[in-house]
Amino acid sequence: MRITLITVGKLKEKYWGDAVSEYAKRLGRYCRLEIVQVADEKTPDGAGKAAEDQIREREGERILAQIREGAFVIALEIGGKALSSEEMAAMLDRLGVQGVSHIQFLIGGSLGLSAAVRKRADYLLSFSRMTFPHQLMRVILLEQIYRSYRIIHGEPYHK
Repeated sequence: MRITLITVGKLKEKYWGDAVSEYAKRLGRYCRLEIVQVADEKTPDGAGKAAEDQIREREGERILAQIREGAFVIALEIGGKALSSEEMAAMLDRLGVQGVSHIQFLIGGSLGLSAAVRKRADYLLSFSRMTFPHQLMRVILLEQIYRSYRIIHGEPYHK
């Protein structure tokens, strides 16, 4: 299975990069992982709704340009469906059984995803109704993908 994370913005702090690297290393025995970072847009202080919409659209165009034909696209979206770790593992396993060989996960920038990106996604996944920093979401997502593979393979994982 090939897993691609398409994310907005770069990791700014070393500790986020270290955590991402650790999970990337762990995932190496289960899948081929690729992380694609697209440029984020500066959000001016006091930006209005129109300016924020425009920023989401620009970032969304960059995300959409990275989506590959034939990939199953899962967008992280606060309004999406929340799954347990076991349910996520079952979904990833089911996709593989159905012949999906490439899954792309999308993580938006600080303002979230554009409507066009949400519409393009095959599945909207929510980790919580809370908002998390998009840099932290990379780590959380990779940990859950790793946990999913451990569950799929019947391997122990700290609960």
